[in-house]
Amino acid sequence: MAEQLTAPAAPVSIYAEASPNPESMKFVLNTQLLTEGVSVDYPNLEAAANSPLAQELFNFDYVGRVFIAQNFVTITKTTEHQWAQLIPELRTFLKSYVEAGGPIFTVDPAAEQRAAQQAAATGDASEADQQTSQKIIDLLDNYVRPAVEQDGGNITFKSYHEGIVTVNLQGSCSGCPSATVTLKSGIENLLKRMVPEVKEVVAEGVTASF
Repeated sequence: MAEQLTAPAAPVSIYAEASPNPESMKFVLNTQLLTEGVSVDYPNLEAAANSPLAQELFNFDYVGRVFIAQNFVTITKTTEHQWAQLIPELRTFLKSYVEAGGPIFTVDPAAEQRAAQQAAATGDASEADQQTSQKIIDLLDNYVRPAVEQDGGNITFKSYHEGIVTVNLQGSCSGCPSATVTLKSGIENLLKRMVPEVKEVVAEGVTASF
């Protein structure tokens, strides 16, 4: 069995931070959960097989999505309960779990994520498209990810074909009322300006409210 990755067993402080998505809340910790630049998004319990922490969070009947990044966890709720009712319970659970050294991941997702990104950039694409894909990935990593992580989510590269960039919206970005504006006015304009081959940016991983 692979060695489970755990956060250090030390005093942990956690605060909740609202995101542009009213259904998502960002819980920021004073300890590292993942390598910088790496994040994972679990839209349901079945997807969370590699994260004991996410599996535990899904035991709360109001948790509908879990996103984990370097030092925060974004939780998206599925009920009409107000966050004021839910935050104390979730903060107490996260604090107790991490301080006790509970496993965050069974296998470090960093290597798998890098391999998947590389495969998406190459695949059956032409050499020119591969170069364009890598430019897009670099721009998303360097300019987009730091900004959207502040809001509790991430936008990752999925594919590039004939001028169309497809991205995945993760964490609080999925279903966020302002996601369309961010995608079109922000990301699409950036990529068009920096990568002339780009004609349009479209998203996957969105909910009906997008």
